[in-house]
Amino acid sequence: MAEVGEIICGLDVGTTKVAAIIGEVTENGIEVLGVGTSPSEGLRQGVVVNIEATTGSIAAAVAEAEQMAAADVQSVYVGIAGGHVQGFNSYGQVSMRSREVEDLDVARVIEQAKAVNIPLDRQILHTIPLEYIIDGQGQIRDPIGMNGVRMEVKAHVLTASLTSVQNIVKCCNRAGLEVVEVVLEPLASSQAVLHADERDLGVAIIDIGGGTTDLSVCSEGSNVFTSVIVMGGHRITQDVAHGLRTSVAEAEAIKRKHGCSLISMIEGDDVIEVPGVGPRPPREFKRRFLAEIIEPRVEEILLMAQQELLASGCAELAASGLVLTGGASQMEGMVEIAEDIFQMPVRQGVPTSIPGGERQGVVSLAEGGFASMVSDPKFATGVGLVLYGATHEPMADAAETAPRKRSAREDGPGTFRRITDWVRDIF
Repeated sequence: MAEVGEIICGLDVGTTKVAAIIGEVTENGIEVLGVGTSPSEGLRQGVVVNIEATTGSIAAAVAEAEQMAAADVQSVYVGIAGGHVQGFNSYGQVSMRSREVEDLDVARVIEQAKAVNIPLDRQILHTIPLEYIIDGQGQIRDPIGMNGVRMEVKAHVLTASLTSVQNIVKCCNRAGLEVVEVVLEPLASSQAVLHADERDLGVAIIDIGGGTTDLSVCSEGSNVFTSVIVMGGHRITQDVAHGLRTSVAEAEAIKRKHGCSLISMIEGDDVIEVPGVGPRPPREFKRRFLAEIIEPRVEEILLMAQQELLASGCAELAASGLVLTGGASQMEGMVEIAEDIFQMPVRQGVPTSIPGGERQGVVSLAEGGFASMVSDPKFATGVGLVLYGATHEPMADAAETAPRKRSAREDGPGTFRRITDWVRDIF
């Protein structure tokens, strides 16, 4: 846990925007001090394609947040997403040094779960413990202080492209920022919008961003499944631009003001004016026609998320329902069409104070400050990054995600580490 008075900055580097959130740790939670946004020019579907443009967008967003917060930011927690993100379950086992489980024993068993073969062009971002087992007794969340001889862990390991991580870090460094940790965006979003009861019972969260749609499932307090779909709200905007024959910028404005993702919700014959491209005069279209363009693409995105959820075998774990967040989730009809497709209760996720979060060590937003400014689904990832930074040990996690050279011994199945641990247990 971060100390009271500590300043934390979360940096959401997205396809359509870069958002910087600066928060201060207080006794009542995270007080938002500053918010900064900037159009994202150098990313495509969550991946950096232009270093200089991305660096400029990051610097502009952080500068705006610094000015509002009257603070100087030196380090950030930065989010990452994209189709390169992959997750799998792993298993680790160790013999304990003494009869009582200590922090070192937990660290050793998690290291065992991470000792798996992964390609040289990938790196581990997070290792999330799902369940600890001590001498055959499972369903243990916090094993510290328990007695036993052998401890096992079932963990969810998340990996990302080494190049994508390094490019994000490089852009931040060029903007004069040190990266404390690279955090997977679905994990950050869940920190900001999920209630403790939902985490316990089981919930699915879909974060529809500009370039990607992030899907994750939480059950019994842990993230058990994560996936990233390379399609988001920007694809809807492109469809509107082509269908109405207008610029992408005008299409985005029309989508936000008049867009509806469910044709059946359009009543009457409302007409919208659409600016032409270049010197062409504006034209008028019925709002229903706009919905006929938007609904098929929204349905495609949600059906892809549903297929990922069913293929993972985690659909039944989402007992409390589905939470929609991200900028595109604000469109009229999104909750209704999601309920039709998933056949489960759906609500919109907004960063806010989370009652009951302290039961699981989850820090939430404090009232006051600029909390009202970030009470918007599009800031879910940025707020979640700040909350993540307040509840995780930066030094241990930063070492895990920092780009580094790897030896063949580290990429092996972990035999060397198991022999080393065995020798330590003997002596």
